Amino acid sequence: MEYKDYYEIMGVGKSASQDEIKRAYRKLARKYHPDVSTEKDAEAKFKEVGEAYEVLKDPEKRTAYDQLGSQWKAGQDFHPPPGWDAGFEFSSSGDGGPDLGGFSDFFETLYGREFRTAGGRSGSGRGFQMRGEDHHARVMIDLEDSYRGATRSITLQISELDPAGRVKTHPRTLSVRIPKGIRRGQQIRLNGQGGAGHGGADPGDLYLEVEFNLPGHYRVEGADVYLDLPLAPWEAALGARVKVPTPAGAVDLKIPPGSQAGKKLRLKGRGIPARQPGDLYVVLQISLPQVENERQRQFFEDMKREFSFSPRARMGV
Repeated sequence: MEYKDYYEIMGVGKSASQDEIKRAYRKLARKYHPDVSTEKDAEAKFKEVGEAYEVLKDPEKRTAYDQLGSQWKAGQDFHPPPGWDAGFEFSSSGDGGPDLGGFSDFFETLYGREFRTAGGRSGSGRGFQMRGEDHHARVMIDLEDSYRGATRSITLQISELDPAGRVKTHPRTLSVRIPKGIRRGQQIRLNGQGGAGHGGADPGDLYLEVEFNLPGHYRVEGADVYLDLPLAPWEAALGARVKVPTPAGAVDLKIPPGSQAGKKLRLKGRGIPARQPGDLYVVLQISLPQVENERQRQFFEDMKREFSFSPRARMGV
């Protein structure tokens, strides 16, 4: 997937005001409109400009986009880092949203979720009263919080325009109760923490979508948790009892003799808690010690002579 530099497409700098972005869009839209343009690939350029404007005209999307950093260049192979938009509060305002099918994979990867979760209850329809907009944000929590439940202080970034029409952010800190057993992708609803209501109507709600902040040795699939466990070669070959760190605390685990890398040992019911809890799978990895002296090097030479072993025999080489 190619990275798109929306500022470059619009021909504006990263500090451009919203009025400058609007003027640039109008100019380019007239230039590339398929009904009147004689430019080559006018329709494709018109769509590209429309996509860039869809992001840069919105202070919330623009702030999140800027979070990706300036190290990317247009056309580079791009994969958004996990949780790239975590901590940004988005409202559900808009004109109903664009036709996502007309936008690029880059846009859909970054913002498709926002459009799908936006557009909740926006008003009561009673005269001048209007219920506040629902807001949403993605938040990172520790896996241990899902195992035990917790109350955490979470800071969100709010985007808005200053008097000069430039995007500014300010923090908003909330105390959030994280329910035991919550899974990735589920939402925590905070009543009345969304946009303000009008004419005395109730405020909207804030929905926090959960993402796990995982150390490199963990991964999660549904309610099941996978832990990559490094073993010394002799522990795998001879068997051992080792301490294994888990989100619920360390446990003693018996490693069978002759264990191979990739072997999974299942700890039933030790995944994410639920009425039917998930399982914890310990995936064995063989970790080789660093050879630091001649005696250690000779030890491996002796192993080479002692064992008639070819790890690539099944490959026919």
